[in-house]
Amino acid sequence: MNFALPLVTVDAVLLTLRQGELQVALHRRDKAPDEGMLALPGGVVHVDEDASTEATVARVLNDKTGFQPRYLEQLQWFSGKHRDARSWSISLAYLALVPVEELEAASPNSFHFYGVDHLPQLAFDHTDIIAAAVSRVRNKSSYSTLPCCLLPEKFTLSQLQATYEAILMTTLEKSNFRRKIEAWDVVEPTEEFLTGAQRPARLYKLKDFMLFGKSFG
Repeated sequence: MNFALPLVTVDAVLLTLRQGELQVALHRRDKAPDEGMLALPGGVVHVDEDASTEATVARVLNDKTGFQPRYLEQLQWFSGKHRDARSWSISLAYLALVPVEELEAASPNSFHFYGVDHLPQLAFDHTDIIAAAVSRVRNKSSYSTLPCCLLPEKFTLSQLQATYEAILMTTLEKSNFRRKIEAWDVVEPTEEFLTGAQRPARLYKLKDFMLFGKSFG
């Protein structure tokens, strides 16, 4: 008996902190199905070219946006007979948190940004994929360093707290937040300061890139 093979794709949810809120980077599709609609950057797995789905998502992001996030994690599989007009399909979604400066500098004309809680109509089932990504990020942010991925390489503790607050949609008590960060032992001070209208604030950085997304019980 012959069985029809599903269409296998990947989709990338690129989340960033912009205008004080969590936003997602979308692009406009230039081909059917759903031509002209906003969508997540994604594409079909090339079985003769891609060594893995990680290779697929890297290729797709490079081809469509010219951007490669420094941190990318698998989100989950999405599948069904009605999600793509071309065929019964299955897609592996990936999640990245990216500083907005990196997105805008690397690909200034590729993205359209929307608040994750105020999305327009999107192609395929990308609204569901984004909802799953946002749920993952908000859940993990209460016990991990994942929000650090939204910051530049060097940041102030106030910027770090504001990032957590924007994701969690709440106000955090300053001293408690800083005690938690100190207990996690994931950031270290630099010799640099952020200067401006107020008094200079010391800049910090993650102790190690591998601490991105690290969870703490």
